[in-house]
Amino acid sequence: MTQWLERQAAVRERRGQVRRPLPRAAHEQFIDLASNDYLGLATDPRVAGAAAEAASRWGAGATSSRLVAGTTQLHLDLEQELATLAGMEAALVFSSGYLANIGVITALGGPGTLIMADEHCHASMIDGFRLSRSRTESFAHNSVGEAGRLLADRREPRAIIAVESVYSVLGDQAPLADLLALAEQRDAVLLIDEAHSLGVTGSGSFAGRGAVAGTALAGHPNVIVTATLSKALGSQGGAVLGSALLREHLLNRARSFIFDTGLAPASAAAALAAVRIIRDEPWRAHSVHSNAAALAAGLAPILANRGTVGQNGTAPDRTAGAVQSIPMPSAESALAAAESAHRAGVRVGCFRPPSVPDGIPRLRLTARATLRPKEIDDSCAVLRSILEELP
Repeated sequence: MTQWLERQAAVRERRGQVRRPLPRAAHEQFIDLASNDYLGLATDPRVAGAAAEAASRWGAGATSSRLVAGTTQLHLDLEQELATLAGMEAALVFSSGYLANIGVITALGGPGTLIMADEHCHASMIDGFRLSRSRTESFAHNSVGEAGRLLADRREPRAIIAVESVYSVLGDQAPLADLLALAEQRDAVLLIDEAHSLGVTGSGSFAGRGAVAGTALAGHPNVIVTATLSKALGSQGGAVLGSALLREHLLNRARSFIFDTGLAPASAAAALAAVRIIRDEPWRAHSVHSNAAALAAGLAPILANRGTVGQNGTAPDRTAGAVQSIPMPSAESALAAAESAHRAGVRVGCFRPPSVPDGIPRLRLTARATLRPKEIDDSCAVLRSILEELP
């Protein structure tokens, strides 16, 4: 085993795929373009205060599975308010978004279920497909036509179309209305991962409530939503949202819920406070979009040089959510650019194979609601300087 581990380490080093945790200070002075704290709620006093109060009242942990003694009133309140926020009938909270995806997919999967998955689906969904023992077919990214053709040959009595509403690497949006029409036509369930959308997308009075709320998808019997509490909500955990019947099924069949210790009360309370802030302060979602547009404009020259500018000469529309994606020539250059940005006081994401769905190394930038105009200008100047020196 030791020799195999050594060979594996050497392969990762040769391919530029070595990953190491990069610790951050509690109050570091970096411009944060890397985290998923899209709304700036992780350090909001109301969210942190709710977590501290819950820990003091309920203790540091849930103490057991949700089905034994791990459910508090906080969990039930959070589930109700999450469902209301997203426009769904019911919700079930898991201890992470990863486990929420695995839980719902494995509980609905099996030999009688066909899974049709967008090729850019997140790793947590892919692991759920594998564990579910379902026949799984992938379709070209955002290709409703290909998904439909594959579904036409279905043998299984049940089918799931699995997508993300906003994709985590490219930052683009799924054609949800067309996918719902396909699901209705083919008697399939549309499973939508809202990890990078909840808190960020939505229009008008539904700003920040995600891509489903306020649309024909909300509460639709063919729609299931998964979400994380660990990104825009600034807390920890995940959830599955759908019908009350689905919730009851997951309570009895989702192994990653049944056999896992419940979400810590502090995390549940923090997420509950964040849900209420999202509901009451839609300006945060609007700020994410305006800051994402400002980042795209500031980086337009770099994006143009890297072949990512549209036919009209402008930066591509990557403002469906918070994510901006810059393709890089190699894993080594992506890592070097991220390290240079870090030394200059700007923290950016560095995504390399196998973490990128199209195999292209990328810098990933996330616009946050609390970024100031000067921080955007300064970070764009730093990145332009670094990237202009690359081949």
